[in-house]
Amino acid sequence: MKNQRMTTKIISVSLAGAILFTSCASTTMIQSNPSGAKVYLNGEPVGTTPYSHTDTKIVGSTTTVKLEKEGYEPLNTSFSRDEEVDAGAIIGGVFVWIPFLWTMKYKPTHTYELTPSSNAKQPKNQPQTRADKLRELKQLFDEKLISTEDYRRERRKVLDNN
Repeated sequence: MKNQRMTTKIISVSLAGAILFTSCASTTMIQSNPSGAKVYLNGEPVGTTPYSHTDTKIVGSTTTVKLEKEGYEPLNTSFSRDEEVDAGAIIGGVFVWIPFLWTMKYKPTHTYELTPSSNAKQPKNQPQTRADKLRELKQLFDEKLISTEDYRRERRKVLDNN
């Protein structure tokens, strides 16, 4: 009988401890469209998207996020540990007051849309438009890399081509 009480106490304390310690951590998945962006949290490089982030910060703590991918504008944003209620931490807080510092958690996922860079080069397999060809010719002419005669001849070819 005494042994059974001791076992029950150990299980109760272990269960309460497990609830207490798991309630302190919060995890979120950082995703980007397109994926494969470099992830910087609070200025430190941590990996690429999709990236799973876990921490034990208290309620209201903010994490800054920077996403970078070649051909896209850098994205600067942040998320805070006040996005969803954490029932486990509230239950743990009934037994020990400290878990009330972790009663909120992150949303399960944060998905960010990256914007293509305005100075991104055109992919090589994509054909040039007529306007692109004319701009390129004008730039060559302005830089005096082709003569006036060559510029006019090449421009006429581009304009006559459908």
